[in-house]
Amino acid sequence: MSSTNPFANLFGKSPFAALQGHMRVVLECVREIPALFVALASSNHEEVIAVKDTIFEREEEADRIKNELRNRLPKSLFMPVDRRDLLEVLQMQDSIADTAQDIAGLLVERPMDLPEFMQEPMFALTHRCVEVCEKSAEIIEELDELLAMGFRGREASRVEEMVTALNKLEDETDELGLELSRRLFQHEDEIKPVSVMMWYQLIQWVGDLADYAEKVGDRLRLMIAR
Repeated sequence: MSSTNPFANLFGKSPFAALQGHMRVVLECVREIPALFVALASSNHEEVIAVKDTIFEREEEADRIKNELRNRLPKSLFMPVDRRDLLEVLQMQDSIADTAQDIAGLLVERPMDLPEFMQEPMFALTHRCVEVCEKSAEIIEELDELLAMGFRGREASRVEEMVTALNKLEDETDELGLELSRRLFQHEDEIKPVSVMMWYQLIQWVGDLADYAEKVGDRLRLMIAR
């Protein structure tokens, strides 16, 4: 008889299942970020709040999975991975959801208009950051195959190639973020100084989504190397 406890089901086969489940929820958080800025560009504050609420709900679910995984993870694992490595991957994943929550929270706590000169590059940046997080999630989904192959062989090489592609995507988000920052400073006389500071912070946070996603991939690459 299968358990009715969702966490028991999630942990059924290995801690990897919970790690993958956590990343799927994290990805749901991130996928809401572009809609947040679209609503902001339309001055639709009610929609901004609605999207924020969705992000907060998904982040809370991610936290529940994270805490359950930490509590259930044994001190020693009969697997070719170190417990600390799994926890570091979990922390990087959780930082993605936390950052999405920070972005949404700030945009509600301090309502701002998205200047027209920032709209197109901001949309480009948010969509590219989602792509980076999706690529990171694809890599996490390979954990079962990696485990089956003992973190060696063709599957390990495939994952390393995926991580390389992830790094390239993240580099592109860095360029998009820098270009958006430059555009902000070119027009800084058109908006209030405090708003300039807030937008600069938000640009950094959006970029952090991709940065943490890249760190997830880099940590898996280290696990393979060991």
